[in-house]
Amino acid sequence: MIIALRALKLGDFLVAVPALRALKRHWPDQDLCYAGPVWLTPLAELTGCIDQLLPTPGLEPLSTKVFRPLAAVNLHGAGPESNRVLDALEPRLRLGHSGHGWDGPPWRDDLHERERWCEMLVAHGIPADSNDFRLNPPVIPSRYPGAVVIHPGAAYGSKRWPPERFAQVAAELARQGREVVITGGPGEEELVQEVLGSAGHGVCAAGRTGLPELCALIAEASLVISGDTGTAHLSYAFATPSVVLFGPAPVWQWGPPPWSPHVVLTVAELRRGAAFDEEPDPALLAVGVEDVLAACLELGSQGIPSRGR
Repeated sequence: MIIALRALKLGDFLVAVPALRALKRHWPDQDLCYAGPVWLTPLAELTGCIDQLLPTPGLEPLSTKVFRPLAAVNLHGAGPESNRVLDALEPRLRLGHSGHGWDGPPWRDDLHERERWCEMLVAHGIPADSNDFRLNPPVIPSRYPGAVVIHPGAAYGSKRWPPERFAQVAAELARQGREVVITGGPGEEELVQEVLGSAGHGVCAAGRTGLPELCALIAEASLVISGDTGTAHLSYAFATPSVVLFGPAPVWQWGPPPWSPHVVLTVAELRRGAAFDEEPDPALLAVGVEDVLAACLELGSQGIPSRGR
C-alpha cells in the first residue's frame, strides 16, 4: 500500500492530482490510499487512480490498519507535524521534501502547486507530469446543462469579491438570455440569496448541492465565474471555461495553466497577499464588473462551445 497524506481542502486536493496519478503509475500493483477529508471521496473516485480514501480531518494519527505501508508520501507540507503522522506508520519508504528527519529535495517557494509535488516525486525517481490534472467526467448529469455558474463565496474574506458586483454580472448575463446558477458552500446560503435578491435573476444551488452534483454542474456549465476557490479549480479540472478573480494568492502559484480556456482577472501590483484577512484584497477589489463582463465576452469570441447535453 502507498499512503499519500494531504488533509486539506478542495483546491489543495485538485492540484495534487498529477502527483497522485504519478504514484499509481509507478506502483500499479499497490493500492493508493489518500489520507484526507472524507467528503473528498467523490472527487477521489473521479481521479481514476485512488483506490481508497482514509478519512483524515487534519494532522491526526492515522489508522493502524495502514501500518507499515510500502511508501508514505507527504503531499501535505514539509513541516514536522505532517512528517510525524507518516513516521508513525513505519513505512519502508518515505517520499517528501527534506527536513525534520526526511531526505528529499529542498522546499521551493517559486513553483506552481501542481509542479511542486511533481518535482518532489521526480527528485525521488518517480516520473510525474504536472499537466495531468484533468478529472474523469462525473457519473451523474447536471440539472442545469449549459448554464453559467457563479460562485460568490470563498473560505476567507480576502478572496471574496463584493456580492453586489456578482449580482450585477448575474443580472447582465441573464439579460443576455443566459441561464444563471448561483452556488455556495456550507454556510453560504445567505450570501447566495443576497446575490440572487440583488440580481433579480438566477437559480439558487446553495444548500442542496453535494460535491457529486457540484462536479456535474461545473463539468457541463458553459461558463464559471468565481474567485480563487475550489470551484475555480474544478473548472480547470473539467476544462470548463471560467473567469477567475484573484486577490491575495499569486496567479503563478495557484492559477490555471496558460493554454486553457480560463481568464484570470487581478491587479497584481496591488496585491497585499494577506490570505486570511477578512477584508477583500486590493488586487481583487480593483477588478470591476465591466472587466468580468469583458472577459465573458472574450471567452465567447474564442468560439467556446456550449457544454450542455
